[in-house]
Amino acid sequence: MKVPFSPPDISDAEINEVCETLRSGWITTGPRTKEFERRIAERCRADRAVALSSATAAMELVLRMLGIGEGDEVITTAYTYTATCSVICHVGATPVIVDTAEGSFYPEPEVIAEHITKKTKVIMPVDIGGRMFDYAALYRAIEPKKGLYSPSTPLQRCFDHPIILADAAHSFGSVEHGIHSGSAADFTTFSFHAVKNLTTAEGGAVAWKHNEALDSDKLYRDFCLMSLHGQSKDALAKIQAGAWEYDVLYPAYKCNMTDIQAAIGLVQLDRFDSLIARRRELVARYDAALKPLGILTLDHLEEGNASNCHLYLTRIPSCPLKRRSGIITRMAEKGVAANVHFKPLPLLTAYRDLGFDIKDYPNAYAQYSNEITLPLHTKLTNEQADFVIQSFIEAQAEV
Repeated sequence: MKVPFSPPDISDAEINEVCETLRSGWITTGPRTKEFERRIAERCRADRAVALSSATAAMELVLRMLGIGEGDEVITTAYTYTATCSVICHVGATPVIVDTAEGSFYPEPEVIAEHITKKTKVIMPVDIGGRMFDYAALYRAIEPKKGLYSPSTPLQRCFDHPIILADAAHSFGSVEHGIHSGSAADFTTFSFHAVKNLTTAEGGAVAWKHNEALDSDKLYRDFCLMSLHGQSKDALAKIQAGAWEYDVLYPAYKCNMTDIQAAIGLVQLDRFDSLIARRRELVARYDAALKPLGILTLDHLEEGNASNCHLYLTRIPSCPLKRRSGIITRMAEKGVAANVHFKPLPLLTAYRDLGFDIKDYPNAYAQYSNEITLPLHTKLTNEQADFVIQSFIEAQAEV
C-alpha cells in the first residue's frame, strides 16, 4: 500500500468549472475572482478580501501597503516556514525572531510583547497545522506597550498598536474562541497552495477585520492596484467599450489571481464543510490510536474550538533527532510518506547568515527535533489511515 503525504482533492466539479471558465473567454482576473473574494470575506467574517497569487505575495503586499521598510522591526516566530520571515527581508525591515514557549509550537504572547521597541511596526504570528494563535491574548499582552508604537504612514496611523499580521497559511476555515481565521488579526493572509485544505493550485489572499479608521473600499482598490503593476484599470475594466485608456500610478507588482484559479476555489468552497468534516474524522481516528501510546499531538478537537485539521503533527517523547529521521525513512520504505513541520528558521543558512543562532531558540528546537507529520488529507481512506498508524508504530519499534 502506498500512502502519499498530501495530494489535492479535485473532483469533476472543479474540472467542469475550470472548463466553463476556459470556454467563457475570460481566464485572467475577472468575475470569478471577484466572487471568490466576496465569499472568502463572508466565510471569514472579514471586512474585505483580495485574492492573490500566493500567501507570500499577500504578506509582502501588506507590509508594503503599510509602508514597512528600512529601520522598522517586525516580530515573528522561530517556528515557521521561511515565507513568513523572507517577506520581512524583502521590504528591508529587520526581523525579530522569538522562541516558542516550552512544549508549544507558538510563542507566549507576553514574550512577544517583551520584544516590542519603538521600531516595532508589525507582529506576525503563525497559525500551525490548522490551530490558530491566541490573538486575543496577544492583543491583551501588547496593550501596555502601545505607547511605544510610532506610526509613520497614513495607513499605520489607522492603528494605535503594532499591527498584527497573521500568517494563516494553514488555518482557512478555523475558528478559535468563536472568532474566525481572517477576522482575528488586523490583517490575515491565506494560502491556497495545492497541499492546503482549500486549493486553487497556487494562490492566496489577504483579508482584514473591521476597523473604523480604515476605508475598506479604498484599501481594496489599493491592494488591487499594487498587485497589478500599479495600473489604474484592470483588464476587466479596460474591456468595456471605449475604456482602453489607463495610467500606471507607480511601479508596482504582478501577483493577481486568475479566474481559472478562482474557478477551482469557488467549487472548493462549495465542498469545504464536507472536506473539513472528513479531516476531523481522520484526526479522531489517529488520536484514538496514538494518544494512548503516549504520542504527543497538536490538539485539533479541543472542545469549543474548530480547527480545520490541516496537519497532523506528532511528537515522540525522548526521541533524538537521528532516530526521528530513521523513523521517517523506515515509514517511507513501508510506503507511507511522512514529513516534518518545520525546521526552525535559525537552522536555515539564510537566517544563520543574518546572525540568528539556534542555541537561542531551545524550545523551538525541542519541538522540531522529535516532530513527525503524518499524512492527513481527504483522499485518505480509513484503511490507509489504519496502515499509516500501523507503519508509524512499527517504525518506532524497528529504529
